[in-house]
Amino acid sequence: MKKLLILFLFAVGLWLALASFGGLATQGKYDSLVIDLREDRVSSELNGQTEPGLERDLERQLQAIAGQYNLKPRLNSKFSRSDHIFIVDGDAALLARLRQSELGKLSEYIEPNYVYSTSFVPNDPLYSKQWNLRNINVEAAWETSKGQGVTVAVIDTGISPVEDLKNTKFVKGYDFVNDREQALDDNGHGTHVAGTIAESTNNQFGVAGIAYEASLMPLKVLSSFGGGTVADIAEAIRFAADNGANVINMSLGGGGESSIMKEAINYANQKGAVIIAAAGNSGSNAAAYPARYPHVIGVSATAPSNAKAPYSNYGAGVDIAAPGGAIAGEDRSGGILQNTIDPRTNQSVFSSFQGTSMAAPHVAGVAALIEAAGIKKPDEVLSILQQSARKVEDDGLNYFGAGNLDAAEAVKLASQGQIGFKDFFRWLRDNGYLNPRFWIDGGVVALIPKLLMIIASYLFAWLLRRWFPFRWNWSFTGGLLLGSVGLFFLRGFYVFDLPQWPFRLMGSSLPELGGAIAGSQVLNPFFASVLLPLILVLCLLGHKDGKWFAIGTAIGVAGCLGVSTVLAPALTWLGDGFAARSFLAINALLCVKLAQLAIKTEVAPT
Repeated sequence: MKKLLILFLFAVGLWLALASFGGLATQGKYDSLVIDLREDRVSSELNGQTEPGLERDLERQLQAIAGQYNLKPRLNSKFSRSDHIFIVDGDAALLARLRQSELGKLSEYIEPNYVYSTSFVPNDPLYSKQWNLRNINVEAAWETSKGQGVTVAVIDTGISPVEDLKNTKFVKGYDFVNDREQALDDNGHGTHVAGTIAESTNNQFGVAGIAYEASLMPLKVLSSFGGGTVADIAEAIRFAADNGANVINMSLGGGGESSIMKEAINYANQKGAVIIAAAGNSGSNAAAYPARYPHVIGVSATAPSNAKAPYSNYGAGVDIAAPGGAIAGEDRSGGILQNTIDPRTNQSVFSSFQGTSMAAPHVAGVAALIEAAGIKKPDEVLSILQQSARKVEDDGLNYFGAGNLDAAEAVKLASQGQIGFKDFFRWLRDNGYLNPRFWIDGGVVALIPKLLMIIASYLFAWLLRRWFPFRWNWSFTGGLLLGSVGLFFLRGFYVFDLPQWPFRLMGSSLPELGGAIAGSQVLNPFFASVLLPLILVLCLLGHKDGKWFAIGTAIGVAGCLGVSTVLAPALTWLGDGFAARSFLAINALLCVKLAQLAIKTEVAPT
């Protein structure tokens, strides 16, 4: 019996975890609730009144109950009155409380008033000029991933703390040009690149970045004139790999293959870093180095029209294409707009640049979104980037590699099958019993009768030991728990888009089973009686361990019915007055007598 009980508890836990995972992906955002009043239910309770009297009573009862929770119900629109659809402000904790209140019995349903939208649009005032981010469908990607927990190394001219990087996270970097810790930008190129990757976003200032919850690692290898050596670049690659960089962006390039660079790239790849580099801006039929090396994702540039940018290299070494811009006119429209510095004054400015240097950080930002979604291995990140890219037909010269970068499809592909325990416990924290609001906002009130039932049942059993020589073992304890409170921690535990009755069933004691599927808090006399313990005793009396499980259940039900007699005596057909209390009290005594008889009865074991 002990093994069966452990197996049952394990199965319940596994079922709960799987059900929770299933509900996780469909959680929506809401700050109000929808209440649909049940005209038929209220009509019977009001002695068959008809409109308009019924309508007035419906709304009066709603207002009375809402007043207990300090709510202000309102019709959703002028068309809502006929169906009695009301809206109240509230969250998940209030939702659980209302479903268990009197209002739950008066309603067809009480459910979240989800907020639907096209997608998240940041409030940065210059975001409307960032055609490039909309070009890669980043808004839809943000609904799933924003790059949290990922570090992107920017191997470039350094990064300066301009105004629109104020809320961006940084980790320690290094200046390999001047051999010092602080890797400040004296050119403007590196700061611009960093902004595309992780500019502070939705901060009501400036522009947006792709993976704006990622951390940036500034590594300066290029001087104020924009040049740098392969030795410095190779050391920066190793530094990034050794200091936890998940993604490395190199918006730089040149001719000539280098062994020291190749070794550094292989080293970083083996340490799990995704390496991205610009294809080059000479319009040549081959990507520049380091984009040409194995284990480096080479990025060509596209114009706002999605055509290859005139300056972009293409052909060998190009793995994917991304917006690099094509500046036209005095307003420099068509470029990639970011916050950077003016190298002449070192002041913060918003400026549009163009080049494969601007295309590469788009891919680096999306790689960070992919990693944050759960894909970590460099080859798998590359595969997702290529599979999700928008294919370009008739690309015989390999202008676009696998196609045009698509952030939304990449994150969607990366997220498939990636829900893990971290996500599950985050969901519990936000919506379940790990959320402090559940305990503060009154959810615990629903558990108080349950706790009293289990305490009463155990005290009752302890007192009865003086007269009933029963065994206090696993079987008896399991029956006592089932009879008194069931798996009470599941009470009020809601998983959206799944049937709720399994949770109510598992959260119910034996006397509550009659109303579990319907969701009613009113006890059914057939279940809130000696009947179920009697059936268990008759079935298990001849079993060595089953007998004590049935006896424990009988005593547990006695405690449950005793507490219900005082706190919640409502019974179907009998109401909640003297008749219901008498019925519950008598059946509690009958359960005690049943346990006594079962203890004294000797039956040959089967």
